[in-house]
Amino acid sequence: MLGLIKLAVGVSSPEELIQRQKMSENLYTHPDYGPVPVVYTRFFPKRADELLNGGSLYRVIGGLIVCRQTILDIKSGTRPDGRESTLICVSPELIRTNPMTMRPFQGWRYLDGKDCPPDSAFQSCSELPGSLQKKLVMLGLASLFFCLVSLNTAIL
Repeated sequence: MLGLIKLAVGVSSPEELIQRQKMSENLYTHPDYGPVPVVYTRFFPKRADELLNGGSLYRVIGGLIVCRQTILDIKSGTRPDGRESTLICVSPELIRTNPMTMRPFQGWRYLDGKDCPPDSAFQSCSELPGSLQKKLVMLGLASLFFCLVSLNTAIL
């Protein structure tokens, strides 16, 4: 499954991303889905058909991929400031992923399915501060930590 990856510039947490997406300038009234969050970008993806076949937009926050949203539609349109743009309409549901480090880049990039981080099996571990998540990932301990937390929850 093909995905896109994009930095969430100026966003410090998935919760802040959700709040920003609820702002009127970040909503698009789609004819099929109603009001949905929209991400503006300059270039229309050449592989849009693949992205619309179950693809997701993965978001980088604080140097980590931490969440994704299903891509509902990709359209040519206009930004609130009047500039021509590409609108990536995404599901309002934010799905947390196991954190994965990502260096900064401009615009968006394709993300092949084999390279996509798996969805987080235990959502509350995503409540760890981003800096701690990043350190666990960099030390190679994130998977072990999430596994232990999940086991602990299953026992309780």
